[in-house]
Amino acid sequence: MPGKLRDRGRDDSARFSTATRLRLLGEQTAERVYRSQTKRQARRSRLTGRAALLALVVCTLVVALAYPIRQYVSQRGEIADLQRQQQQAKERVDRLRDEKARWQDDAYAEQRIRERLHMVMPGETGYVVPDARATSSGRPDQSPAERAWYSNVWDGVDKADQAAAN
Repeated sequence: MPGKLRDRGRDDSARFSTATRLRLLGEQTAERVYRSQTKRQARRSRLTGRAALLALVVCTLVVALAYPIRQYVSQRGEIADLQRQQQQAKERVDRLRDEKARWQDDAYAEQRIRERLHMVMPGETGYVVPDARATSSGRPDQSPAERAWYSNVWDGVDKADQAAAN
C-alpha cells in the first residue's frame, strides 16, 4: 500500500500543469506571508499597549518625584555650605583664642603697643623710616587701620581745615 500512495502522489502532481502548480505555490506563499504579518501585527499591538502603559507609569513617576528630588539636591547643597561655614567659624574661633592667649603675655602686648604707637622706652632712640610706597603727597598709600595713629589724627585735622576753609 505504501507504494500505491506514492504512485498516486506522482500521478496527481503529473496531472497538474506548471501554471497550476505555480498558482498553488503562490497561494501557499501568500498564505504564509499573511499569517506571519498577522502574527507580527498581533505582537506589535500587544507590545505597543504595554509600552504605552510603561511610558505612562514612568512619566507619572518622573513628575511625582521631580520636586522632591530637586528639594533633596538643594538641601544637600545648603547642608554642605553650612558645614563649610561652620568649619570656617571654628577655625576663626581657634585663631581668636590663640590671639587672646598671646595678648595675655605681657611681652607680646608690649611689643605690639610699641610697634603700633611707635613708642620707645626711656633711654632708647626711636626712628621712623619713611615708607618707600609713599604717594606724591608724601603720605603712604595705606588704609587708616594700617597707618600710624598719629597719621590718622593729622589727616582728620587736615580734613577739618579743608572743610572750614570751604
